[in-house]
Amino acid sequence: MKNLSVKFKVTIWFAVIMIFIVAVTFCIILWASNSVMQKNIQDNLIETVEDNVDEVEFFEQLSDVQSDHGDDQYIAYNGGYLEIDDDFLDRVNGIITALYHNDGRLLYGENPLAMVTADIPFSDRTMRPAVSDGTTYYVFDCRLESDGTEELWLRGMVSENQGTGQLNSIIRISAIALPALLLLAVIGGYWIAGRALRPVEKITEAASQISRGRDLNKRIGLGKGSDELHKLANVFDDMFSRLDEAFKTEQRFTSDASHELRTPMAVIMAQCEYTLEEPRTAEEYTEALTVIQRQGRKMSRLIEDMLCFARMEQNGKSYPMERLDLSALAEDVCSDMSLIMDKNIALEWHIKQGVFVSGNRTLLTRLLTNLISNAYRYGRQDGEIIVTLDETDEIILTVKDNGIGISKEQQKKIFERFYRADSSRNTEGTGLGLAMVKDIADYHSGSVEVSSNEGEGSVFTVRFPRL
Repeated sequence: MKNLSVKFKVTIWFAVIMIFIVAVTFCIILWASNSVMQKNIQDNLIETVEDNVDEVEFFEQLSDVQSDHGDDQYIAYNGGYLEIDDDFLDRVNGIITALYHNDGRLLYGENPLAMVTADIPFSDRTMRPAVSDGTTYYVFDCRLESDGTEELWLRGMVSENQGTGQLNSIIRISAIALPALLLLAVIGGYWIAGRALRPVEKITEAASQISRGRDLNKRIGLGKGSDELHKLANVFDDMFSRLDEAFKTEQRFTSDASHELRTPMAVIMAQCEYTLEEPRTAEEYTEALTVIQRQGRKMSRLIEDMLCFARMEQNGKSYPMERLDLSALAEDVCSDMSLIMDKNIALEWHIKQGVFVSGNRTLLTRLLTNLISNAYRYGRQDGEIIVTLDETDEIILTVKDNGIGISKEQQKKIFERFYRADSSRNTEGTGLGLAMVKDIADYHSGSVEVSSNEGEGSVFTVRFPRL
């Protein structure tokens, strides 16, 4: 069974269920047919005997009999005559009707079960069984109530096997029709299972092609539909799209990281080779070590940023969340970074007290540090940076500067990794600062946005949900 296809397994189970249903149906048909047949036999017996009651009359003299009764039978009885009408059915459809006296004497007709029914007393309109040679018969008595016939009885008898022929016909028809219907149902079930599972085959084929060719652009494409398999196919297509995007992002990230690391590494190697070519003065050694140190720090920051990205994307355990006083954290970061005074830029902050957030201290510190560092990096000489923290329906953190600003085209890209808005002016950054700000905001179920005009400065706004 393990090696069989799902379609074949479904068909087998469907066939087993259908066989069980057909068998039960056949048994029910036999039981119902037999019950209905026996009921019909008994009803016919009662109807025949009761109809024969009207065909027996008593006349004191033959002259009282109408002349048009030439085919009737006459029996001397009790000083008169019994007229048995020619419509009297003494044997019809296996039903035998006989005329008896109250003392058990047979007056008209025949009784092949006389030995069996001799001990059965007459009982008006009562159905009773009698067994002869292993066969059960139904016996029905009806008392005559017209003048002169008060002591007479009609007794009818019929075998319960009277409907055997009809029952056998039903059995033969059922034995042919039910297996034929079963076969058609199984064939239809196999066909329906194949059609129902066809989308699964397309899903399997698409997944196999992706696995063999590593082509995440492949899609199942079942088209429109609202059933479970169409929903599954759409989920797979969405998953393939996300995987494709993730792989492309990873490839781009790896390529960019390699490129960013290659430049400082090349500078370090070139500086080392140049310095070791021949003896140098102390000043030249100091200059070379300074260059190597600067490039090493750049590589260290780049590696640290990449590690932070990897930890955030890997799982949430690396940076656990806690109830954090964001007001105190922002004041500490602003106080420390106000000492930088790069380009004589003044840093001011307006922090609302008592603002708490569910977050990670390390990540939120880095978020605010990156925003302020970015403002310093692209700020004007003797400019200013203003940091504000407020709480309304949500927590709002803004970093505003009056620096060189960002063009509309660049604003769409500044949150991408390794993108620099003005690489010609600045080579100190890694191109990961704002990308990390966005990832940290997302990590805290928040968002970040920028509003900027060239030559007028920029405003970065980070929003967090309230506790």
